[in-house]
Amino acid sequence: MTAASLVGRLVDAFKAEGRIVIVGASLAGLRAAEALREKGFRGPLTIIGDEPHEPYDRPPLSKQVLKGWVPADHTKLPRLRPVDADWRLGVAAVGLDRSNRQVLLANGEKVDYDRLLIATGTRARPWFNAHEAALQGLFTVRTCDDAARLAAALRERPRRVLIVGSGFVGSEIASVCRDLDLAVTVAERGKAPLTGALGGVIGDIAARMQLDAGVDLRTGVAVEALDGDADDHVRRARLSDGTVLDVDVVVACLGSIRNVEWLDGAQLASGFWGVACDAGCRAFDINGVVTDNIFVAGDVARAPHVLYEYEFMSQEHWDNAVFGAEVAANNMISLEMGRRPHLPLPSFWSGQFGVNIKSVGVCSFGDEIVFTQGSPAQRRFAAAYGYRGRIVGAVTFNHGKWLPYYASLIERSAPFPPPPPGYDRPVIFEPMPARFVPRPPRTDRHSRRGADRT
Repeated sequence: MTAASLVGRLVDAFKAEGRIVIVGASLAGLRAAEALREKGFRGPLTIIGDEPHEPYDRPPLSKQVLKGWVPADHTKLPRLRPVDADWRLGVAAVGLDRSNRQVLLANGEKVDYDRLLIATGTRARPWFNAHEAALQGLFTVRTCDDAARLAAALRERPRRVLIVGSGFVGSEIASVCRDLDLAVTVAERGKAPLTGALGGVIGDIAARMQLDAGVDLRTGVAVEALDGDADDHVRRARLSDGTVLDVDVVVACLGSIRNVEWLDGAQLASGFWGVACDAGCRAFDINGVVTDNIFVAGDVARAPHVLYEYEFMSQEHWDNAVFGAEVAANNMISLEMGRRPHLPLPSFWSGQFGVNIKSVGVCSFGDEIVFTQGSPAQRRFAAAYGYRGRIVGAVTFNHGKWLPYYASLIERSAPFPPPPPGYDRPVIFEPMPARFVPRPPRTDRHSRRGADRT
């Protein structure tokens, strides 16, 4: 027997043996299961999800579903191939026993595994006051059930909708409300919408978009309390500037919380920032030692990125979930030489107020911005972000066809400002401060990065 044939038999045996459990039945979990079968895994496969629904698509929830174009229960993700899995839906994982290699479920069951994929994602941050959180008419938007309830409330034509927070989800919902000709107020603690992800320069443009669309945008204020009527339905909101608003619907867009509580006591490197893993999606334990049989993918994963000073980052984006799941699946069933890294260039998109916003790279890593193409006044432009003389991110408004060009510049750490294009040059081609909130200490940067992104 040749060495090559021996290795081939070892690989085949490795793929065929053992039990794989995936905790998280959403985009990353489904795509990982499909990739496992595609790559030849023939062993038992279990998928655990706390929601009763089969995996569904989340981006349409704050757009098409709220507009009434698509019912919330019609957003199921397409199956790319049969996965032949034991689906455990509607039951949450509540613990991980690494010594016995078991996932503990809320119904008391224990699910054995040989290799485990953590893909538990995030949930919406709830309203800060538990009593007020129980008021009817207060919503978050994360699940398809959330979107269905809010869509029903919007169909009732509320007198005024209050959106708390103006990140991408909040801004998209505000856009939907105006499309439905509903009065909407947006309350934002910061100076402008989208500043966490894109900085103050772009935030000013986003603010003007909202105001021109008829949004009652209020920046630099917080919602301090909500008041209900005798039927416990929200009717008023009290703001930090003393204003009292009459509202019928409140949508809390306060960011996300990573679903890691079930890992308490498992001695993995997990916390409010997610689960730390290496570029091959292998989880670290609390001592920084990489595990051999536990992998992480999707929104809950936090991994170092070579283009951003090896900083550990959580990326709440579609592409990260899909490609991370595929890499994790490959590495779960591959011997050392067959493993590969997950080094994605982050990208996301958002549609709001008639503008298609697309971004690539990590714009918030930069401290400067320059408009490279188009016209900011017309909301049709491209802009690049720089850090220490190199391009680290780019954003386009109704100019997305140029995004691959900027992605190629970022991937090779091209100089900033980038060379001006041969045509469609802006009137002003001068770098300026991007006006992000000052960076916290390095160990806490993750609390700003990746929050509230579509």
